[in-house]
Amino acid sequence: MSAPPAGGPVAGAESAEALAVPATGGGANDLAIRAGQCGIGIALLLAWHFASGRLIDPFYISAPLAVASKLWTWAADGTLWLAFSYTFQAMILGFVVGSLAGFAVGFALGRSDVLARLFDPYITAIYCMPKIALAPLLILWFGIGIESKVAMAALIVFFLVFLNTFSGVRDVNPLYLQVTAIMGASPLQQLRHVVFPSAAAWVLTGLKVSVPYALIGAVVGELISSNRGIGFLIGQASGLFDTAGVFAGLAVLAVTGIVLNAGLKKLENRLLRWRGQR
Repeated sequence: MSAPPAGGPVAGAESAEALAVPATGGGANDLAIRAGQCGIGIALLLAWHFASGRLIDPFYISAPLAVASKLWTWAADGTLWLAFSYTFQAMILGFVVGSLAGFAVGFALGRSDVLARLFDPYITAIYCMPKIALAPLLILWFGIGIESKVAMAALIVFFLVFLNTFSGVRDVNPLYLQVTAIMGASPLQQLRHVVFPSAAAWVLTGLKVSVPYALIGAVVGELISSNRGIGFLIGQASGLFDTAGVFAGLAVLAVTGIVLNAGLKKLENRLLRWRGQR
């Protein structure tokens, strides 16, 4: 298995990281960016509100007030909290399982050329399969409960973390290993002081990118077969031609993704302070 070219994380990480622009100003610049983001959001909501019923039939795009009303109804009767907790639990469990497995396998294959070449065709074959096509098989194996949603999320997360960990370990400069070996460092010391720090940026980026994909995996599992969760609410609303309900579920997922991404960016900047703020 050949590592991708050095210089940055791989897979979905490249497209996600392309949106991250280093901050060039101080607090005033950040404030202006936040104000601009809020302005764009308000403008989009106003455009949506104006278009609904005037330019486009509300049956197709609903309306902001109708979506807000649906969210309020779900929150008032407890539907929203029960569905969100179920989806969030499946996402977290899938993320943990997939991350641990992806890191372990990626690290092992990254450190061993023999293992990498031995398992390369099998990992490539599974990676090339559309993950949603495996959903019926996961339901057959794990049932229609939360286990199949966790398995779907874990499967998606596994490859993101695996590819970044593998590439990060392979990206270690051999010169550093040779120098530390000459200085008398043991293999464990080389791992601690050279390999892990060098691969940290790759691994953390893989973890950051995999969180929203874990959410996607859990929701896809719920859409296919479930009687709980945000995915179930979206599927149920779609079956009833309730456009406001579909948009309400999507809004919950979008806000969840934004909050998680903001938290992960702060964590990444804290753990990788030597790289500078991003």
